[in-house]
Amino acid sequence: MTGVPASAAGDTSSANGAPASAGSGTASGGAPSGAMSGNVSGTVSPGEAPAGTVSADGASPGGVETGLPDGQRPARGAKVVAAAVNQASVWNIANFLTMLRLLLVPGFVALMLADGGYDPAMRSFAWAAFAIAMITDLFDGHLARTYDLVTDFGKIADPIADKAIMGAALICLSSLGDLPWWVTVVILGRELGITLLRFLVIRYGVIPASRGGKLKTLTQGVAVGMYVLALTGWLATLRFWVMAAAVVLTVLTGLDYVRQAIVLRRQGIAERMAASEETEA
Repeated sequence: MTGVPASAAGDTSSANGAPASAGSGTASGGAPSGAMSGNVSGTVSPGEAPAGTVSADGASPGGVETGLPDGQRPARGAKVVAAAVNQASVWNIANFLTMLRLLLVPGFVALMLADGGYDPAMRSFAWAAFAIAMITDLFDGHLARTYDLVTDFGKIADPIADKAIMGAALICLSSLGDLPWWVTVVILGRELGITLLRFLVIRYGVIPASRGGKLKTLTQGVAVGMYVLALTGWLATLRFWVMAAAVVLTVLTGLDYVRQAIVLRRQGIAERMAASEETEA
């Protein structure tokens, strides 16, 4: 056998890097030469994807919307765009109201302590700042949940703003002698203690806000607001009883949160033990 078949010669020339004949229309096996050249040549025809972007099974890059091949990572640009969107979402109306409430705290303290803290006009302005802070507290959370504006910044800043304005008002009232210090200690101690308790049990779940807690917040706001104003007569007597109700609700709801935390922790531990037993089995 001295002759070499044309198909074998074609394969050998292709393996040795010899260019294929420009006039050949088909390759061995009946496959079009265009299909063969698309696999071995480095030339990219118009409309085709660059070399290296086609998957092993021949899928085109246009298929990334239906799922990337195993091992292939998304483009870096997608991550940058997603990060930019998340960063921009921080600047929304809910977080603006939270920041406004934080900025009202130093202004409230300055008005509260102006002229020794006993100027009725300054106390009225201080009450207005406190009332605005309490109203924004009602709206920012509702807006964030309704319009999907919940952000990590808001989760941190909102409770800080709430406790800052309430704590500033209680401390100012007690320092001026208008409110007993034990009331301030009970309310602030409960707020800080429950916040710490939430962080301790967050690995097992989240303690939701109860109706009693919301009623407590409303009662505290009304009572402190009445103490901020320079009230006399029967209004001064009324604010005493409103504050008494606020203290009672503060203690009762605090105990309820402790109960919920204990139950949540027990359930979390039981679920973990059950999961570990199933894994071992």
